[in-house]
Amino acid sequence: MQIYVENIKINFKEDIKVAYETAIKTASVKSKDVEKIFVIKKAVDARKRDNICFVYTIGINLSKGAKFRLSNNVKEVTEKNETLEVGARKLDNPPVIVGFGPSGMFSAIELARMGYKPIVIERGSDVENRIKAVNTFKKCGILDVNSNIQFGEGGAGTFSDGKLTTRINDVRCKKVINLLYEFGAPEEILYEAKPHIGTDYLQKVVKNIRNEIIRLGGKVYFNTCLLDIKHNGMGNITLTTNNGEFNTSAMVLAIGHSARDTFRMLIDNNVTMTVKPFSVGARIEHKQQLIDKSLYGDNAGNPLLPKGEYHLSHRDNSGRGVYSFCMCPGGLVVPAASMENTVVTNGMSYFSRNGENANSAIVVGVDSKDFGENPLDAIAFQENIERNAFNLTGSYNAPCMTVSKFLGKGKLSVENSSVKPTYLPNVKDIDFKNLFPKQVTEHLELGLKVFGTKIRNFDDDNALLTAPETRTSSPIRIVRNNENYESVSVKGMYPCGEGAGYAGGIISAAVDGLKIAEEIIKQYRPIDS
Repeated sequence: MQIYVENIKINFKEDIKVAYETAIKTASVKSKDVEKIFVIKKAVDARKRDNICFVYTIGINLSKGAKFRLSNNVKEVTEKNETLEVGARKLDNPPVIVGFGPSGMFSAIELARMGYKPIVIERGSDVENRIKAVNTFKKCGILDVNSNIQFGEGGAGTFSDGKLTTRINDVRCKKVINLLYEFGAPEEILYEAKPHIGTDYLQKVVKNIRNEIIRLGGKVYFNTCLLDIKHNGMGNITLTTNNGEFNTSAMVLAIGHSARDTFRMLIDNNVTMTVKPFSVGARIEHKQQLIDKSLYGDNAGNPLLPKGEYHLSHRDNSGRGVYSFCMCPGGLVVPAASMENTVVTNGMSYFSRNGENANSAIVVGVDSKDFGENPLDAIAFQENIERNAFNLTGSYNAPCMTVSKFLGKGKLSVENSSVKPTYLPNVKDIDFKNLFPKQVTEHLELGLKVFGTKIRNFDDDNALLTAPETRTSSPIRIVRNNENYESVSVKGMYPCGEGAGYAGGIISAAVDGLKIAEEIIKQYRPIDS
């Protein structure tokens, strides 16, 4: 028998044993009946800087027949062992998964474990060679358009903070977390309220998942780009790649939000798409100490506390929003271009989050009022900003400004700022008024002023803005049926994850991949059965 005891609050300096003792007392449990006690969830409550607390949910396994007291904070837990329904239709060829980011990866591992021997095609390289390509771009400015921070094993999430938070409420979220832990993620992700892996752990996890898929009979083809599709309207699809053709009746389209050439190919093949809102802006860098101090006061820097994080948002009377996105404590601003002669920024951090700077995207919402109803125009809106950035710097160096200069408070240059840019290859002092449309710069300015009232010194003169951040989410949605997630245009094709417009982050993308796998399992029986 298992119970959860919620809202156990103790000072952050107290030992975990205090939380355990409080949980036992709260549930009126006898110590002799406790078979196991452990942390289910751990969060920080820093609302009172002079009494910062950890808030726990504690799990207790009790011996048979043990007594406890139910209350609002004490609940009995019953584990549900759900089994997937397996279909009867025969698959002449294994499912083919296009893209090996979170949605494609979790779709593939689910199918592999159920005996479907999936085939994965990924335009980028395996994670080992992808790391080399990314480092070459940072050091030498030589871009590999197929293996970079957007493309390759693990998708864009591999070079990120590895955040595992999501706004979706789906039972599969727990399954994703457990799988990540199974394949090498740190144990903390099982209970932290704001779990993250860090790019260093993610690189190991994605490799382990790939090896398990192969061990179970699946195949993973790297450096294999989807060039064209043909279908007969009856569910038979032929995929043409630079590495030959693949035939299937179940195609998982998990291409990621930056596969613009693939979007254009699909449009040419009359695959139904619509535009969707997304956001553009810049990365802001502060000293991590400043963020810690604003949240923890005199306790800033205490090793018992996690690095300070924030999430900020504001919407003006026009309805346009500006908000922080993908905050990376102790992280780096990284070059995320996937097209030649363009500049794109993103953020990442390692598991330790021990870098000198904190960074986050500060982005402004844009929609069809800004770029029209044609998916090609939405893609072009992103591309134009990225090309403009390249043209302004004359290289893959990124446009950069101090907040002081951007807000017109002074002439402090990037070179003289106390905050040193982390973006590589390099940055160049460029006026953002020459980079972004007017509505973007105006709302970035508004956001910084508002956020400066929420976090002290957020609009500090020395803070740096590095731009552009344009890949917050896909600019398009590949339309699918609500019932079985199949494309409304191509029978047997399942648009999936961030690139298809149905997810926003590692967890939601992975959950979408699981949902697609379950649908294929529901229709077809395993290979060789």
